[in-house]
Amino acid sequence: MALTQFTNLDYEQIKKSIKDYLRASSNFSDYDFEGSNFSILVDVLAYNTYITAYNTNAVVNEVFLDSAILRENVVSLARNIGYVPKSVKASRMIVTINVILPDNVNPPTIKLKAGLVATATTNDVSYVFSIPEDITTNVVNGVASFSNITLYEGSYAMSAFTVDTTQSSQNYIIENSGVDINTLSVRVRPTVQDYSYDIYKRVDTIVGITTTSNNYLVQEVSGEKYQIIFGDGIISKKLENNNYIEASYVITNGVNGNGVKTASFNGIIVDNLETILTGSTASMSIISGSKDGADIESINSIKYYAPRKYAAQSRAVSSQDYETIISEIYPNTESVVAYGGEELSPPQYGKVFIVIKPKSGDTLSQFTKDTILNQLKAYSIAGIVPQIIDMLYLYVELNSSIYYNPALTTDPDALKTNIIDCLNAYVTDSEANGFGGRIKYSKIVGLIDNVSNAVTSNITKIKMRRNLNVVAGKAAQYEICFGNRFHKKLEGYSIKSSGFKISNNTETFYLGDIPSTTNMNMGTIVFFTLDAQNNPVISKNNAGTIDYLVGEIRIDSVIIASTILNDNIIEVEAIPESNDVIGLKDLYLKVDISKSSFEMINDTITSGANLSGTQFVTTSSYPNGKYTR
Repeated sequence: MALTQFTNLDYEQIKKSIKDYLRASSNFSDYDFEGSNFSILVDVLAYNTYITAYNTNAVVNEVFLDSAILRENVVSLARNIGYVPKSVKASRMIVTINVILPDNVNPPTIKLKAGLVATATTNDVSYVFSIPEDITTNVVNGVASFSNITLYEGSYAMSAFTVDTTQSSQNYIIENSGVDINTLSVRVRPTVQDYSYDIYKRVDTIVGITTTSNNYLVQEVSGEKYQIIFGDGIISKKLENNNYIEASYVITNGVNGNGVKTASFNGIIVDNLETILTGSTASMSIISGSKDGADIESINSIKYYAPRKYAAQSRAVSSQDYETIISEIYPNTESVVAYGGEELSPPQYGKVFIVIKPKSGDTLSQFTKDTILNQLKAYSIAGIVPQIIDMLYLYVELNSSIYYNPALTTDPDALKTNIIDCLNAYVTDSEANGFGGRIKYSKIVGLIDNVSNAVTSNITKIKMRRNLNVVAGKAAQYEICFGNRFHKKLEGYSIKSSGFKISNNTETFYLGDIPSTTNMNMGTIVFFTLDAQNNPVISKNNAGTIDYLVGEIRIDSVIIASTILNDNIIEVEAIPESNDVIGLKDLYLKVDISKSSFEMINDTITSGANLSGTQFVTTSSYPNGKYTR
């Protein structure tokens, strides 16, 4: 009789299967396994089977990209479909260095040597900034300037290899970890004694490479290290015996190097004869503080982008192709969304719109946008014009009334803190925040209930918010799209705003809405003030329109002199028709727990203090439209 096929890895189930197998034999049909030493042998067999089955399952999982856990295996599987995981990226600082040479010293050019250029200390942490290659500039009347040069956070390092064609296989592996391969510079000399060299350029595809191209490929190997791969004479130039390879690069701290705004010059300046100019005076001014540093690509990111990069085949046709390529050419991307102009109303054919959320900050500089667009030219096809637009936030706030049993907690404030921490962890780790993000209302309500047994129930209301940037002192029209259907209230207001002042008027105004009596999907925007009892007094009946179905507000031409909030911002809130709010197109959904409200209410019925319920505090499940100053 054969052993039963195991359908799970449960130890007790395996042991039971072995005993059932033995009892099927006439020699052990009445044997007492539990009361004999034979039970030890059964335990050993079951344990051995359990370990073997577990190891087999783990090995099989590591064969597939979706289920692999070890980074080395994930990288190897991604390599099979031509994907190179993004390395750690050094933070960039843009500086200008002005040099005044000593009297009677006026070479035609001077050179800033590769390596250490500046040092900095931020929050008691020391950082160094380097350049991977020499930079040369002209000298005019004893003065020279290295203008707008880029410094990389990290230490300059070099690895060298001698080609030995007698070996059947020779690998050129950079033994340092933390290397930003974007700073990698490779030179090949005929021999170690010959100082002439050819510069080799890194490529990500073999398209267009000839038999004499000076190119190389890079791939990640074990230990987050990188291997340099040269051609074989058919695809790219083949190296010859005794060639000497020099690979210089920057070893960086990645994202930790962001935010440095002051630094001191510590570089080496030489003349055209490589003589150090010891008597020169150098001053450094920082044009842009360090930013755009990023950590090495995570395992989850590799699993997500590798198959999409393979599907894109190094060309941008569909919007998903652009999303994949952007994440590769701009490693500081936290989230990206792309959509075609044909999806807009009215449509804009021949365009693709790209919105990028960087890992540091909320928007991209114009320089960064231009750089990304220039790099996209190598992937875009004719007839499609990519356009990067600034990201827009759609904030979601919670208004939660939480009932608790005082018999199970003596500190409702501590319980409230635990609830807020739990919600913060959820919105950070889930798909709630981001482009295409979605608030799952049932998850939010369940999380609050499950924080503690002391929580008996909760009534949680959802509201959306957009920040409207106004042009102070100038006539302008405004459009605010929430991308989610508005709930239409027959009493009160479905939208509310922070205060603002209109030109030639000293009163503070607010936005409100009045539904149309003839078109159920439309309404009118009104301006009003508040009286002493916070009751609205309408000042302008036709200030714009509201589309409840689309979730869009249009404000007619108005001169807004100032806003109550800083930076000329008016916060516009709206009640969503569905509590499951979605970030649509260019809207980056962000759950703002810091601006959410949480009220702890004593559940007098559950605690037994008031079983009749006469003192129970009820909470409305519907948001109100009242205004407070």
